[in-house]
Amino acid sequence: MRRPLVCAVAALSVFLPAPALAEPEVPDGGTGFDYPRGGEGPEGSEIAFTFQDERISESSGIAPSLRHEGVWWTHNDSGDHPTDVFAVDEEGNTLATVRLLLELRDWEAIAVVPGPDGEPAIHVADIGDNFGGSWTEVRVYRFTEPEALADTTIEPTVLTFAYADGGRDAESMMIDPRDGRLYVVSKEFAGGLYAAPEEIDPVGVNTLERIDSAPLFATDAAFGPDGTRYAIRTYWGVTIYDSTDGVPGTSMGAFDLPESDQGESIAFTLDGTALMAGTEGLFAPVWRVPLEDRYRTGTVETEEEAREESASPSEAAEDAEERGSAVPFIAAGALVAVLLIGGIVLLARRG
Repeated sequence: MRRPLVCAVAALSVFLPAPALAEPEVPDGGTGFDYPRGGEGPEGSEIAFTFQDERISESSGIAPSLRHEGVWWTHNDSGDHPTDVFAVDEEGNTLATVRLLLELRDWEAIAVVPGPDGEPAIHVADIGDNFGGSWTEVRVYRFTEPEALADTTIEPTVLTFAYADGGRDAESMMIDPRDGRLYVVSKEFAGGLYAAPEEIDPVGVNTLERIDSAPLFATDAAFGPDGTRYAIRTYWGVTIYDSTDGVPGTSMGAFDLPESDQGESIAFTLDGTALMAGTEGLFAPVWRVPLEDRYRTGTVETEEEAREESASPSEAAEDAEERGSAVPFIAAGALVAVLLIGGIVLLARRG
């Protein structure tokens, strides 16, 4: 996405706060709506590496390799770029370039998961639409992750999708590593989470069905390594979801990401303990953002469950007694409410 649109998004966000995220604010000393969004990020956030290749000027997606330790895959956005996917190391150096034999329209996201044959497969999402949903169909390009890191040219499998409720602009794609199901998050005021069919037709058009709402103006999304967590990011922050029992799951919480010029990409580390957050721009940094324990693995524990599990038998008994002693007051309140409503209805009828 180009910077003028980023400024417009920032201006509109003042009036329309993002779901599950606090309304972003312009810090003191900023430069109005053009000020980069985000904050300091969680404690321990640090720049993991900076892209060293001047060809990577609009990194729009990032994903960890499943074959090569410490390697990350990325790609450019729309514009005058070759159709290249880059493999970079933990210092941001380019190790290999994979050129895809097709047209670049608006690449926005990338994911690496086991493919239909069980081999690691790279998926590049050509799902962006700077014309507000004018494309009737969008595409995802799939190819087997190379066993050797060397420059190569590949003709990928082209998977075609169409939204059930009409065209959408989107920058976020994620694939569940447990079953290979693909999801797209639209980038709108009323953003939506869309699910592809369980079985994708590699030849026909696959329908994306809306299954839930999503944060305002999502720019990327990713599953954790075991599929029990997924993240949706915006320019200024990220929301973590528990998908232990499936998608859409439940929102666990949200927090700011480190401040960046144009936050575009998000991915989990392979151990699931941190997020990698990137931004567009020449020699752009990629941040490593540590995750709280509750965001890493396991199931969501409600405050009530936590209290009951940590309470001693005597404390639990006291809680039960307190709840029981409150019942008469609750019942009395309900009775008063019924009488008031009944009186209002009676007066209305007489009038």
